[in-house]
Amino acid sequence: MTGGLGDALSSVVTLLKPMLSIAKMVEAGGRWQVERHDMASPFYCAIVEGNCQVEVAGRPSKTLVAGDFILIPEMHRFRMTSHIPPEPSKPSSRLEIEPGRIRLGPEDAAIGMRALVGHCRFDTSARELLVSLLPEIIHVSGHDRLMALVSVIHEETRAARPGRELILERLLEVLMIEALRSGPAVEMPPGLLRGLQDRRLATSLQRIHSATGGDISVTELAREAGMSRSGFFEKFRREIGRSPMDYVTDWRMAIAKTLLKQGKHTNTEIALKVGYGSASAFGLAFARHVGLSPRTFQKQCS
Repeated sequence: MTGGLGDALSSVVTLLKPMLSIAKMVEAGGRWQVERHDMASPFYCAIVEGNCQVEVAGRPSKTLVAGDFILIPEMHRFRMTSHIPPEPSKPSSRLEIEPGRIRLGPEDAAIGMRALVGHCRFDTSARELLVSLLPEIIHVSGHDRLMALVSVIHEETRAARPGRELILERLLEVLMIEALRSGPAVEMPPGLLRGLQDRRLATSLQRIHSATGGDISVTELAREAGMSRSGFFEKFRREIGRSPMDYVTDWRMAIAKTLLKQGKHTNTEIALKVGYGSASAFGLAFARHVGLSPRTFQKQCS
């Protein structure tokens, strides 16, 4: 869980442990609309045919066309409509044609949009922190690999083949990594992906994510990045959205939460894995950061 986590982006997605809840084909015709509130779940959508309008959490509406893909790491409010939405007094009809296939809009209207849609969950005790490192929405156009991955996930959910759950877990991890690394850099808010666009910060992030059990200081990170200490500190805080040592602590505590939830390690073992010399030092740091002792946190997870 420490040195073997790999690069920064992969380690975050691995720790999030995305799990598929629902995968479906949505077909729509005429004037239609679907709206959800307070879902607090990851969501992806790949437009296979036609177009639609999407509005997420009060952001300006986006037009999605065939070949477009969106990923929302944490969706709370969502509205998807035809180019001209139905009148408020005429709610859109919804019909489940068969398991995993949904029809929206008047039944007699020609199909104008097809999309592969998935709802997920993150099976992690550090969801809030990890999601905060990611953009609110990723929108990628014309990416054949993403469209192919979504199609394979959809096919796998329809079949009852051996190894299905494990394959879906791995496919979903690959889908998230591919989507996150393919998003346009110019639209990235402060966070992990924006930091990874900078070669010097990417080196520091890699060090933080891989050397979770060793000593790390701002001076050392700055030297490895070829920058002054003050220049590195300000750049890191501006691009990542938190100070270097706050990031180090946040990341190590995310790993500690995961290890505590697994229940396979003693506090002493966890302390060493996340850079603390003793169980008591780790316990004090964990309680200060989380607001609970490691033991209490572990009990709440069981």
